[in-house]
Amino acid sequence: MKKLLLTGFEPFLEFSINPTERIVKELDEKKIGEYRIYGRVLPVDFSLSSLQCLEYLEQIQPDAVLSLGLAAERTKITPERVAINCQDGGPDNCGRYMQDEWIVEGGPAAYFSTLPIRQFVNALNERGYPSQISNTAGTYLCNHVMYSVLHKVNSENLSVQAGFVHLPASHELAIQRPSLSSWSYNDLRDAVILMVEVMNDQ
Repeated sequence: MKKLLLTGFEPFLEFSINPTERIVKELDEKKIGEYRIYGRVLPVDFSLSSLQCLEYLEQIQPDAVLSLGLAAERTKITPERVAINCQDGGPDNCGRYMQDEWIVEGGPAAYFSTLPIRQFVNALNERGYPSQISNTAGTYLCNHVMYSVLHKVNSENLSVQAGFVHLPASHELAIQRPSLSSWSYNDLRDAVILMVEVMNDQ
């Protein structure tokens, strides 16, 4: 059976709920098609998030890595096309700010996702889950983790598919922040399951 490392993040900044945390905990150890899911929650910490994700990559040795993050202002599920070698913004959950910093000094400017992002978008839209490809993962921890994983995969020539998908806010979060558009938790979870099913077909 293939192994899928599925990562999410803990709550951060003004967002006291992060639906990706609940999703990866719920799907941990589940089997979806050919994949066994290894769900892991990452800290929102510039010094630890990618380190921890890379440790999971070493320990689990997955066939694919699907990382999830919250983009609370977005209304659609957005698979990310590219990660850039820049960390900026903050604070993280330790109060640390980054400004114009390399993720990997001397590393390539960018890496493209190797997940089937177009197939994700097509399948999600066909099933009634609004989705579109995003061309910016930002410069916060989501981009940081995506770039770090793809850098390791490329540097070590690993046969691992990897990439990142941003999810909108859940209804639970929107109750606390009424200005946010939101999805039901079940729809967010089921959309993630659908993307794993798409990976089975590739």
